[in-house]
Amino acid sequence: QVRLVESGGGSVQSGGSLTLSCAASGFTYRDRCIGWFRQVPGEGREGVARIDPKGFRQPYYSESVKGRFTISQNNARDTTYLRMNSLKPEDTATYYCAVVLCGAWSLYYDFWGQGTQVTVSS
Repeated sequence: QVRLVESGGGSVQSGGSLTLSCAASGFTYRDRCIGWFRQVPGEGREGVARIDPKGFRQPYYSESVKGRFTISQNNARDTTYLRMNSLKPEDTATYYCAVVLCGAWSLYYDFWGQGTQVTVSS
């Protein structure tokens, strides 16, 4: 059974930093990647970063976070991290991780964790 547990969200001031964690279980990485998404109430989910846990591909970032966010992987812990620096109020959202097709934002498993809230004040 696929399980994804996000943690690490919180409230910070503009310019601050947070590190989110995504603990995964119930599947093997094989041809699957891990993506971080975010969602603001009333809007759709936006993919912000994805990583190939096998290291075959370079991490990918959306233009909105490139240069500020870093995605990384600890395979020994089956955990994916999202380090967020230079946070802006527009980064405020609920952040989710998901298992995605490598090279795309399409879900490999139609499953979402509970998400973790990030709030950035100006």
